[in-house]
Amino acid sequence: MTLELRNIVKRVGAETHIYDTSLELVQKGFNILLGTTLSGKTTLMQIMAGLDRPSSGEIWFNGQNVTGVAVQKRNVSMVYQQFINYPNFTVFENIASSLRVARIERGEIKRRVENIADLLKLTPMLNRKPAELSGGQQQRTALARALVKDSDLVLLDEPLANLDFKLREELRDELPKLFADRDCTVVYATTEPTEALLLGGHTASLHEGRVTQFGPTSSVYRHPENLTTAKVFSEPPLNTAQVTKTGNKIDLSETVSWTVSGGIADIADGPYTIGIRPHLVTPENDDKRISMTGRVQIAELSGSESVIHFSHGSLNWISQSNGVQSIEVGEEVPFFIDVESCLFFAENGELIDK
Repeated sequence: MTLELRNIVKRVGAETHIYDTSLELVQKGFNILLGTTLSGKTTLMQIMAGLDRPSSGEIWFNGQNVTGVAVQKRNVSMVYQQFINYPNFTVFENIASSLRVARIERGEIKRRVENIADLLKLTPMLNRKPAELSGGQQQRTALARALVKDSDLVLLDEPLANLDFKLREELRDELPKLFADRDCTVVYATTEPTEALLLGGHTASLHEGRVTQFGPTSSVYRHPENLTTAKVFSEPPLNTAQVTKTGNKIDLSETVSWTVSGGIADIADGPYTIGIRPHLVTPENDDKRISMTGRVQIAELSGSESVIHFSHGSLNWISQSNGVQSIEVGEEVPFFIDVESCLFFAENGELIDK
């Protein structure tokens, strides 16, 4: 099953919600739309589903132009962030509802519902109403209703966002298994870079209605083509700074500089922007890293990691490290930076390939 967007544009009045977008989504694995709220993820999914029409451009599915085809005439399933279940139906009836609309034979409906309920661990709840279920069970019911149709296109719009951490982890692990043997195209929208990395597949990074990059998820993360993509694909937020290159020396501030080699040493002298992910800036001493002193602004400590916001002159950066760091707000402490792994961007925002 192939889905292709050709020069899709969506305008609402004088505003452009989706700028010229062309994407050829993959059949196996997840196609992830990664971006902040209002970046255009839901709008793109509604256009893919046929719930909304583009202002210009075409949607091609399995070699056919389906741009003007109503959603009722497409074999599409969509799961939203909110739990959408029929309150007066049992779990069985909720899951079976789309099959009954399609006039599937009763015995086949029972077989399909029982199979998907078993996969999603809903078998003991089949005779319950949604109000009797936990949040996780309600979302599983919504997922089951979408999956039982054997749709050609499955759209998942932040389906785990309203669940607690444990349930999100469980369902996140299960989702790739549920689609492993299905002959369908899956599109998954999320605001979380970590979730995109865990699901794998291919990722399209979105920013203000523009797709800034599309490719294998790990590749987009490791090799962002531009500063915008690097920022979209970083949580906590990417640390950035203006630096000056002179010969093989990089100056970050009056007190912080380092020597470069390889490809970066060969680029022209002048101003650049660097991007350093927070996990590459830690309060733990490492002889292989350069150091900079920062004043701690916020210390977010958990049992597994420490996220520390600090200032260095006009810079406001974030450090992310394992374990609990004994650091107090207002304290001046050294932070150690893995400059070998930082990203360099030209003035136009494009990545400089080392």
